[in-house]
Amino acid sequence: MTDIIVAPSILSSDFSKLGEEIKNLEKNGADWIHIDVMDGHFVPNITIGAPVVKSLRKVSKLPLDVHLMINSPEKYIKDFANAGADYITIHYESASHNTGNVIKMIKDCGIKAGLSIKPKTSPDVIKPYINDLDLILVMTVEPGFGGQKFMQNCAEKIKEIRKYSKDIIIEVDGGINEETAKICTNYGANALVAGNYIFSSNSIKEAITSLRQR
Repeated sequence: MTDIIVAPSILSSDFSKLGEEIKNLEKNGADWIHIDVMDGHFVPNITIGAPVVKSLRKVSKLPLDVHLMINSPEKYIKDFANAGADYITIHYESASHNTGNVIKMIKDCGIKAGLSIKPKTSPDVIKPYINDLDLILVMTVEPGFGGQKFMQNCAEKIKEIRKYSKDIIIEVDGGINEETAKICTNYGANALVAGNYIFSSNSIKEAITSLRQR
C-alpha cells in the first residue's frame, strides 16, 4: 500500500486567516487540503462554496480534496471543477439513483471522483461504481460538524471495501487522531482527514507526522 495521505480539514481552521492556515499546512507536511462543503439541507450545517475553493487554489499547489455534503450535487460539479478542485467526493445518500451519472460528470470535468458513505450506509452500495472511482470516503462520524467521537464500527467497513479494490484510495473522516488513525490504516485505509486533532495541536508538523505512523 502507498504511504498514508494526510488531508487536514479546514473546517477546524481559523476562517479569518484561511490563506495563512493553508500555507502553514503545506509548510508542515500536509499532503492534501480537505474542504467540507455543507448546504444546511443534506447536513445540518452550512460552510463554504466554490468561490472559497477558487481563492484557496490561488494560495496552494496541494491537491484540493472537496467533499460535497449537499443535496443535488450534480448542479454544482462544474462550479467546483472550474474553481480548481482535484478530487470531488459526493455522498451516495444524496445522489443514490443518480450516482453513476454524477460520477461520470466529475470524470468528464477531468477531476478525480470520490464516493462517500455515512455511518449507517452499507459498504455494499459502493460495489457497482468501484471501477469508476478514484476514492472512497468512509465517514466515522455523522457528517455535519467537526469534533465528534470516532465510531470504530464504521471504520470496520474499510476492511470490506479494501476487498473490492487493492488500489483505490480509502479515505476516513471523523474523530481521527494518532490512536484512531492506526486503527483505520490497519484496516486498509490510506488517506486520513483530521481537523481538530491537527489544528488544536501544539505542533501541526508533529500532529501530521503522528498520523502516518503505523
